[in-house]
Amino acid sequence: MFLSAFILNICLLQGLYAFYLPGLASVTYCPSSTKLAESNKDTACKTDLTIFVNRLNTVENVVPYEYHNFDFCVPQNDVADSPTENLGQVVFGERIRPSQYKLKFMEDRKCEEVCPKSYPPGDKDKIEKLSFLKRGISLNYQHHWIIDNMPITWCYTVEGNSKYCSTGFPIGCYVTKFGKRKDACVTSEKFQITDTYYLFNHVDIVIEYHRVSPEDWGQNHEGIGARIVSAKLTPRSIDHQKEGPDACAPGSPPLGIPGKPQTEEIKFKYTYSVTWRENKDVKWTSRWDYILESMPHTNIQWFSIMNSLVIVVFLSGMVAMIMLRTLHKDIARYNQVDNLEEAQEEFGWKLVHGDVFRPPRKGMFLSVLVGNGSQLFIMTLVTLVCACLGFLSPANRGSLMTVALVLYVCLGTPAGYVSARLYKTFGGEKWKSNLLLTAFFCPGIVFGIFFLLNLVLWGKGSSAAVPFSTLIALLALWFGISVPLTFVGAYFGFKKRPIEHPTRTNQIPRQIPDQSMYTRPLPGIIMGGVLPFGCIFIQLFFILNSIWSHQTYYMFGFLFLVFIILIITCSEATILLCYFHLCAEDYHWWWRSFLTSGFTAIYFFFYCVHFFFTKLEMSGFVNTLLYFGYTGIIVFLFFITTGCIGFFACFWFVSKIYSVVKVD
Repeated sequence: MFLSAFILNICLLQGLYAFYLPGLASVTYCPSSTKLAESNKDTACKTDLTIFVNRLNTVENVVPYEYHNFDFCVPQNDVADSPTENLGQVVFGERIRPSQYKLKFMEDRKCEEVCPKSYPPGDKDKIEKLSFLKRGISLNYQHHWIIDNMPITWCYTVEGNSKYCSTGFPIGCYVTKFGKRKDACVTSEKFQITDTYYLFNHVDIVIEYHRVSPEDWGQNHEGIGARIVSAKLTPRSIDHQKEGPDACAPGSPPLGIPGKPQTEEIKFKYTYSVTWRENKDVKWTSRWDYILESMPHTNIQWFSIMNSLVIVVFLSGMVAMIMLRTLHKDIARYNQVDNLEEAQEEFGWKLVHGDVFRPPRKGMFLSVLVGNGSQLFIMTLVTLVCACLGFLSPANRGSLMTVALVLYVCLGTPAGYVSARLYKTFGGEKWKSNLLLTAFFCPGIVFGIFFLLNLVLWGKGSSAAVPFSTLIALLALWFGISVPLTFVGAYFGFKKRPIEHPTRTNQIPRQIPDQSMYTRPLPGIIMGGVLPFGCIFIQLFFILNSIWSHQTYYMFGFLFLVFIILIITCSEATILLCYFHLCAEDYHWWWRSFLTSGFTAIYFFFYCVHFFFTKLEMSGFVNTLLYFGYTGIIVFLFFITTGCIGFFACFWFVSKIYSVVKVD
């Protein structure tokens, strides 16, 4: 417990104080009027800034779209000038592009025009673009802007007069025919006309900077150097009836686009204002804090941890009672050989010592699942450790998925080794089939579902559709690295001797007596997944929220501790039920141990169904298909991982108890 608390504190400190990698170094800016900027001899000081735009998404639709799909102001060479995206960003559907919003350090701008737009009623192409824009407003699609590698946030007041800073802001507000207004309309009370789309075509940006002395960034020049510590904006809808700076005055009328069929040409322009402010309190290393701290999740996370710890203590007490009292008495009694007649009348788990290690049915399939589960387990553990140490911070976009994919590919050797060694222990001889199934079965199912869902996204023109070249790269990683490493692991697994069991297996299987309802396989499997799921269901809410509601997930310390608790509860619940079944003289524990802890994934799936119908506002066949398709992939991987945990825990327990009893 003390070790867990120590690890948790380290992880939380790293998460709250925004640990940065060397590759995410700070950038120092200076005004263009300084001598350092005029000399242009040192690249450590920059004067120009570009606002980058990411793909737009919404909680009402699974399908995200790129910035240019909505006919916003886009530079000519936006793709060529885009920053290089890593594998994780591409798979997650992030498409970061430069915008036409250009800034200079410490130079305020007022009502600066970006570009004009016009939509004549006779232009079919323009009308389609305007219709797509209006559809985006009605579905509450959100902008995601980036400056200096940090999100530009939209901060507004929520219940309790507390401030919430969102990393996205809406593209507009739609007032329905019945006068109903969505959450995006909180920016103004002027949106009153029904069946009207109010486009947010103006943003007021406030950028705060923290001064640094020349010594802090290795310069000996006179003048100011500063680093950006926050960027906030307020979106507004403005019908620019005037020209110049006064056109964006606070009392300007909003820009309303009628929902009825267009009969007149619609003209408007996009503008922005920028204000620079000095912030002496916030330093660059803690500039993410105001975003993360506005999410009131910490207290709920602690409640989740305490709830999980109570379950762990309860389970640990049950297992300890069995191990120290019941099991100890059983072993002592079984080892009494003075009275042979009394020993022959013993009953319980010792009577099945000649059958408990009998190879299970479908042993090859079980070994393949356990091998792939080992690969996923190690990948998850290493990824969470890296996240706790700060290497996968929110500032390093796409790093979490990139690390997970690379680790999975490189961990083919453990999968092949575990599968081959276990299959050989079961007495299997079809080593080629085992090898091919380990390398292709589980990854093939995941890639097949992913490819079909990607076809749907391609058809919708979504930014989440993985490009064909990236799919080829993923296949190259799979066939070029993962499969050969799986073959190497399987080679060493088959070269090893089978795992030696503490007891010999009888030639004739023992008949299993009639079981009560509680010791039958299905009730035990169903009950086995309840407690592990009870430990993680609160954490699942935040994970699903970050995936489908597009919120930043950063509390990896909590997630790591919950993962450790999940391992403990899966192991203890499986051991407990395995002991009860062995006492009932039912020795079919191989598959049952895997399915008992793996059944946690079924509860996970039911929770995802509940989340879809109660927390999300999505509807339609495509949204449902994409949601449950991606959920199916996650649940399948979770099932293999938790099943592997329960299998190895039960295997260790059975081997341990039968190794300490005397068997004739």
